[in-house]
Formats: sequence, structure tokens, C-alpha cells
Amino acid sequence: MRNEQGGTMSLAVVGISHHTAPIEVRERFVFSPRAGAEALVRLTREGVGEAVMLSTCNRTEIYIYTAGEGGGGGEGEGNAGEKAGEGRIEQTIELLARQAGYTIEEARRCLYVHGGRNAAEHLFRVVTSLDSMVLGEAQIQGQVRAAYEQAAAEPPPKVVGPVLARLFQTALSVGGRVRSETALGVGAASVPSAAIELAKKVFGSLKGRRALVLGAGEMSELALECLTAEGVRTLVVANRTEERARELAERVGGTSVRFDELPAQLPTTDIIIAATSAPHPVLTRELVERALPGGPRHPLFIVDIALPRDVEPAVDSIENVFLYDIDDLYQVVDESLERRRAEVPAAERIVAQGVDDFWRWYAGLQVVPVIQALRQRAEAVRRTEVEHALRRLAHLAPGDREAIEVLTRQLLNKVLHEPTVRLKEAAADGNAEEVLEMARFLFELGEEKGG
Repeated sequence: MRNEQGGTMSLAVVGISHHTAPIEVRERFVFSPRAGAEALVRLTREGVGEAVMLSTCNRTEIYIYTAGEGGGGGEGEGNAGEKAGEGRIEQTIELLARQAGYTIEEARRCLYVHGGRNAAEHLFRVVTSLDSMVLGEAQIQGQVRAAYEQAAAEPPPKVVGPVLARLFQTALSVGGRVRSETALGVGAASVPSAAIELAKKVFGSLKGRRALVLGAGEMSELALECLTAEGVRTLVVANRTEERARELAERVGGTSVRFDELPAQLPTTDIIIAATSAPHPVLTRELVERALPGGPRHPLFIVDIALPRDVEPAVDSIENVFLYDIDDLYQVVDESLERRRAEVPAAERIVAQGVDDFWRWYAGLQVVPVIQALRQRAEAVRRTEVEHALRRLAHLAPGDREAIEVLTRQLLNKVLHEPTVRLKEAAADGNAEEVLEMARFLFELGEEKGG
């Protein structure tokens, strides 16, 4: 397991991606939308404070936040916060291992953990496509937004609170900046467009070809757009929900079929793009052999961009069938990256700024209880002294008495402003524990606990 903690483990991400495991391993960690929602609720019921699951064709990640006894974030959260965070990470690893049907140790070999600032930076790199298989791909930002909004919309008990809300909102803002301020996404190949490029390597021109697209989601829609742009003659869409398939097919001038009509489509199909969200293979070797006895008379090109996979790997052994999956797209993608790679430094600068902004806010959470205690103590002293003075100045008019109240409150705010700023800066710099201890000692604040 790749473990890059980066300080406190109260904020962390546990996941698997194309960087750490091949598709046959990744697909075991995929959750259906309902199972994913139930998993997040289970984590929060077991003690995780907040949780969001991101699941795409290339990754499954769970972002978690658990407040330690110190009540906030930051690098110096203390042993209690560290232990609480590490315990929640273990729960998350166990949950992922159960989903995959792996032992804990088997799961650890393909999972990664990023904690603290590294967790925030990881999400920002994900949402900007810097961590994607296809650098500059546009789909990931929408997928991150959907993951956050789905988790945030869950009915009570809530699984998203202020920390992950701030993290994901900041990440999405950074993603928008990268797309608008750099050329990272200009001409960027999506996973479906990379699949089409692979098809062109097999057939040359796709003009006049017949294509079948399995599924009616975002990836299928993008694949249809790419196929249309390449001049494919006939487009057929198959989906479990017939209405959605018909709607999508009409949009591109194609036709729709039911899944049980697939065998009749195969003899005349040149290209299949498989992108359903089915939990089991849609195209099995048995189905293909039954539909094409003796194998297809012409090359049948299949790209499976679904996770879990839509096509049984054994289909590739059928004569004249050429099956590729997501991992096979690497070579195609690598050939079109040079222009986008030149934009990476600019994108990384924006990511670094976003991480700094979020971390200043997050680290500042740790000092909130001390700042509150300091202000409460100072206000108590102010109130006592003002009341004492006003008793000796009983002749003052109500307006004058109010002026004294306003003056002393303003003085208090001005005096406390600089210490407040310095405490927040110390937390952001990773020096919080020492500075907070000194503040407690100087102002006799005691061990304030945050909620």
C-alpha cells in the first residue's frame, strides 16, 4: 500500500486507480450507486466524520475526514487526532477489501493512502486531470462534481460536513481555473475519443462503418459524438432503459435496440464501444459465438471502456475479433500528449495555489477553539472593567455609556486582531502545537477542546 501521509490523518483519501492496479483488479472495487451510498453511511455511523466516494472507470476513492480531540485540522493535531484518523483509515481499507473480496493484506497491496495536505493535493490533481489516464480529459471534473453532490444530497444521517464540502468546492473551483486559464484541455482526448483513435488504427477511415454503442451514459454519448465526427454510416445504441437509448440515438441520427436484440446486430457491426454500468458482462463469449457461428466474416473491433468490464476477456480469442479495454488505451493516449504536457507546469501552479488556500482554511480550524477562548476571556475582562467604571460614572447619559461600550469593544477587537492572524498563520505553517501551547500558557486558557 502506498502511504503518503503528509501530516495529520484526520483528512485522508484511500483509493485504487490505474496507477496502482490493472483493470481486472480495479473492477473488483467498483460500487453500484446504491452500494456506494450505503457504504458512506456505514462509515459515518462507525465514527468517520465525513465521507465522499469517487468512482470512475479508472479509480475508486473514498475521501474521509474525522475531527480529532483537538477539534480542528492542521499538521499538529496531536496524538489523539492522529490515532482517531488512522483508525478511520483502517475502517475504510476494510470496507474496500470487503467490496473486492480481498483480505486486508491483499487490498493493501493495491491501495494508496494520502493524508492531510497530500490528500487535498491529490483531489486537486484528480479534478484537473493531472492524475488522469488521459491528461486534459474533460469528464473527470463532472465526475468529481457528481460524486460530491450525490454525497451531499444524501438524507440524514449526513455524510458530508463543512470540511469535505470546502475541500470539494475548492477543488472544483481550481478545476475550472485550469480549464479556463490553461490549454490543458484544448484538443484533449477523452477516453471515448482515444477508443475511436484505436479503431482508426484497425480500419483506417471509419467512413461507411457500422457502430454499436452499449450504454447510454456520458461515456456512450461522447463515443457517439466521436463516431459521428468520423463519418460512421450507421449508429446503433443499446441500453437496458429503452427510452434513454432511443433518446440518445435520435440525437445522433441513429437507431436504438434492446439488449436482448444484440445477437441480431452483431453480424453487420464493425465497431462496438461498450460503456454500460452493468455489474456483469453484457457481451459474453457464448453470446458472440451464438450470434456469429464460425466467427465474424469481417474484423469486429470492440473497445470495452466500462468498469466492471462489459465484455468477457474470452471474447478476444474468437477469430477475427479484436478486443481492447481501458488499459489498452494508454498507447493511443501517449501519442497525443505532447501539447498538453507543455501546459502541465501552469496547471500545477494553479493547483498549488488552490492547495495553499484550502490548507490555510483547514489548518485554521485547529486554532478556532483557542481563539474563541482568548476572545471570551478578553471579553469577560472588558465587561468587568466597563461595569466597574460605569458604576463610578453613574451620572453619564445613556448615549455616553453606549459610547464607552463601543469604544472598549473596538479596542478589544484591534488588540486581538494581530494575535488571531498570527495563530492562524502558525497553524498553516505547521507550527500550531507549540504556538497554541504558548497561547494557553500566556493567557491561562487551559486545554480548550473543540467540537
